[in-house]
Amino acid sequence: MEWSATILALLAICTSCLLLFRKGKGQGTGGRLPPGPHPLPIVGNLFQLDPKNMVKSLMALRERYGSVYTIHLGSQPFVVLCGYQTVKEALVDQGEEFSGRNEFPALTHFTQGDGISFSNGEKWKVLRHFAVQTLREFGMGRRSIEERIQEEARCMVEELGKTKAGPVDPSFLIGGAISNIICSIIFGDRFEYEDKKFLTLVGLMNDNWHHLSSSWMQMYNMFPRVMYYLPGPHNRLFKNYEELRFFILEMVKMHQETLDPDFPRDFIDCFLLKMQQEKEDPHTYFHTNTLVMTTHNLFFGATETTSTTLRFGILILMKYPEVQAKVYEEINRVVGPHRSPSVEDRVELPYTDALIHEIQRIADVAPMGGPRAVTRDTHFRGYMLPKGTNVIPFLSSVHKDVTNFKDPEMFDPTNFLGKKGSFHRRNAFMPFGIGKRVCLGEALARMEIFIFLTALVQRFTLQPMVPPEEIDLSPMMTGLASVPHPFKFQAIPR
Repeated sequence: MEWSATILALLAICTSCLLLFRKGKGQGTGGRLPPGPHPLPIVGNLFQLDPKNMVKSLMALRERYGSVYTIHLGSQPFVVLCGYQTVKEALVDQGEEFSGRNEFPALTHFTQGDGISFSNGEKWKVLRHFAVQTLREFGMGRRSIEERIQEEARCMVEELGKTKAGPVDPSFLIGGAISNIICSIIFGDRFEYEDKKFLTLVGLMNDNWHHLSSSWMQMYNMFPRVMYYLPGPHNRLFKNYEELRFFILEMVKMHQETLDPDFPRDFIDCFLLKMQQEKEDPHTYFHTNTLVMTTHNLFFGATETTSTTLRFGILILMKYPEVQAKVYEEINRVVGPHRSPSVEDRVELPYTDALIHEIQRIADVAPMGGPRAVTRDTHFRGYMLPKGTNVIPFLSSVHKDVTNFKDPEMFDPTNFLGKKGSFHRRNAFMPFGIGKRVCLGEALARMEIFIFLTALVQRFTLQPMVPPEEIDLSPMMTGLASVPHPFKFQAIPR
């Protein structure tokens, strides 16, 4: 049975006291951080936070300390940015200063600062530029990738039809379908849904997505030097990481054996060619481990956030059957029952487009954005943040900003509709982040969510296993990610 957070905290405190000293980062001299709750030695603000629901805790602190405040996770101070205007001022208006990535122990333990997501400085800029250019070459954001998404959506719909309206857990089916899109770009091919290795791969990523938001992992991020030596479910994350690393290394080896310099097939081939071109450069960032970590970043990032959003979307459509009926009517009128929905249809489907944006706002799958750090001593709103200061761009507070949404806690597609029923874009909409660290897969994810969701509603009535009013939209846990409660549903052919 899993220990309670309180018992674990006490154990962490006792063990921490045995350590001679731990020097915190982001606490440079001469800085003046925003106010916040007074931290205790070693544990910081642990007892003022709920590790299982960090969003609720941070929202409560915002009410007391305002839109910019400081909390301590263990001995480390984090500056929390709340609300659209504050986040925009930092990540856009002062984008260069807030473009750093701080150490997130649960992830940097695995990445060691390699890859795109957790590298910094020149390495990050070079790797991101290479990834963006290469992904575009393989269709990211273009018509060719849209056709792949449509084909995968047809495969998913066909597979769902095999259930004959029986109860189905969408986790593996949707996760596999979404994963296959990025697989075709990175590995050059897709997998069959019954492929055991593929099912294991999707399962590992799904499992890690849950672990990253668990209370155990919140504790690991606060006390990494202690938790590293303690038993518990957090160790499963690192075991999963190693299995994922081994899978990617196998794929890299296969690519090395069949590489044709004149005809690169996918992202891995292009990276291998770049490694060959720069093998004599002692300062190159293109190494095997960097390839593995970059591939993992793209694979994990492109799968879990999108598939989680779609699972929340299914729950929402089942909870509000009148919304589902209205979306179906619009899709049936514009697209019809047989043609695959395309991105070009979006402009003629304003209610559906508004619904999808509202699903992303309510689902809030990345509530704290990516952990940031300032790249140099930075003046912000009357405070002085020393270089390396940890920053949390609290995106959940943007999506629940009362100055931008009339009733932000309520699901309401009209948040994204104009007076005449046309789609209305909102600035306070940042599910992919904003600024220099914005998700590089945003264009792909937007296509996937739109095409997969419209394909599902076009072909099936999504029927819950419980009365709609009993469907719980609140996340099972919130931390680095928001994760929906497990559920099954029936896909009844139209």
